[in-house]
Amino acid sequence: MPKSQSQCTTWRNAARDTRGSEIAESAMILPMLFVAVIAIFWFGQAFRIYGAATHAARLGARAAVAPVCATCSTVNSPAQNAVNAVNSALSAAHLNPNQVQLPSPVPALCPCGSTTSSCTPVACTTVAGSNVCVQPKVQLSYNIASGVTGGAGTCGTSVSFGYRYPVQFNLPCWTYPNPCTPINLQNLKLPAQAQMRMETQ
Repeated sequence: MPKSQSQCTTWRNAARDTRGSEIAESAMILPMLFVAVIAIFWFGQAFRIYGAATHAARLGARAAVAPVCATCSTVNSPAQNAVNAVNSALSAAHLNPNQVQLPSPVPALCPCGSTTSSCTPVACTTVAGSNVCVQPKVQLSYNIASGVTGGAGTCGTSVSFGYRYPVQFNLPCWTYPNPCTPINLQNLKLPAQAQMRMETQ
């Protein structure tokens, strides 16, 4: 076989070989797959934290409206009872209570006995060392009869806070073709709020 024909056959066989293209395809797909797996993991973490924080707010609201607290100090403070319950629930879920932040915005709830939602909202009652917002004796619902708002409705307590994502992780950002800013997950604040109606002994 002439030398030129042998060289032509070698180049033809190299062109038909797909091993190089498989490596190139893998080099493009694997980073995207890795980013997708990481995103699923961090989203799952955020969802778990959101569920635990919402559960903690619910327990805090229940502790705040309870008429008697057997494990509380002699001063039965609804705000303190709520904060204690929230901190206990967060600790049980392996979450740091120091990551709790004040809610933004604060729920706009009217004082108990209001007949409409047009009022001066009740401010947060906070406890020293905690950012849990407790709003006791607020109007949770209004009686509506024949399209007219009025009546006693339901009174209760609202407990709300935000939980800062505990891990610092910057989501990558490609600046081409438009400039963008990487997202720091630690700036993400997961909201939690619960309301409970007043209980009587």
